[in-house]
Amino acid sequence: MIVHASAPARLDFAGGWTDVAPFAVERRGVVVNAAIELRGHARIELGGEGYRLESRDLDRTLALATEEELSAPGELALLRAAVRLSRPGPCRLTTWSDAPPGSGLGSSGALDVALMGGLDAVAGIRRPAVDLAEAGWRLETIEAGLAGGKQDQYSAALGGFHRLEFARDGVVTERLRLDPDFERELGRCIVVCYTGLSRVSSDTIARVMAAYSRGESRVRAALAGMVETAERMRAALLGADLAEVAGLLSENWRLQQTLDDGIRTPEMARLEALMRGAGALGGKAAGAGAGGAMFFIVRGDAAPAVAAAESLGARVLSLEWARDGVRVW
Repeated sequence: MIVHASAPARLDFAGGWTDVAPFAVERRGVVVNAAIELRGHARIELGGEGYRLESRDLDRTLALATEEELSAPGELALLRAAVRLSRPGPCRLTTWSDAPPGSGLGSSGALDVALMGGLDAVAGIRRPAVDLAEAGWRLETIEAGLAGGKQDQYSAALGGFHRLEFARDGVVTERLRLDPDFERELGRCIVVCYTGLSRVSSDTIARVMAAYSRGESRVRAALAGMVETAERMRAALLGADLAEVAGLLSENWRLQQTLDDGIRTPEMARLEALMRGAGALGGKAAGAGAGGAMFFIVRGDAAPAVAAAESLGARVLSLEWARDGVRVW
């Protein structure tokens, strides 16, 4: 038996970081994002002897003889945890991502959901998309011990444009139905630039949330500001206001940079300046920052902005909205 599963990455328009505990639990986090057709993939082949775990993104392969070895600390913690939780028996598990490593596009969350969706299919389990999102988040955060929020897993499971609200009593999802012409225009106007491997990790997330818990006013004010920006972003997207969307991207990015000193790298600053000169109306980091991808909105012909990004050595990624979430076959 061979099962394949895939789930989309995402662009976070506003509110990222506010989906992370303890802020999301004690206050109220809001994220507006959209799923994109850069997918995380999982392939499960049952049978054989032992467990062969392969991450093509990390160029790592593990061969484990027994189920007990899955619980041992070591490499490929996410894959170990997925197999340990699902217990499919001896198998070969292979994962890979369309998005480049450390892009900040939520590729690890997409892998979480693809893994759980594929392993559910092996076990004959069907669950609602929101339950699959929660299972993916638990896999990464609880089982593999990597701190993070929930927006990536929800976007990966659901697909489409969403306003996601995170609170103590759960997650509220609102699918955003954009004007079709504006949705197409938005896709044409966005330039996604991969600047190189992100240095932000779960350690940075833990550091920011520790500062929040200590009551640091700078961090608390920034997170509260991002929630407000996300609510305004929802209105701008539904109102088909491209200039407002662009301005709110930049406002969210300004707030984001106050969370931690390393979030805006010199390379990112140079890219921002060059893209403004090429006609960008606004932009931000995709994800946490400190490298990875940035995306910008340009009005009209995007070719000058693409050329400007490539002149700095950035890789411009293709953009297609993902209307559906996890797929299993």
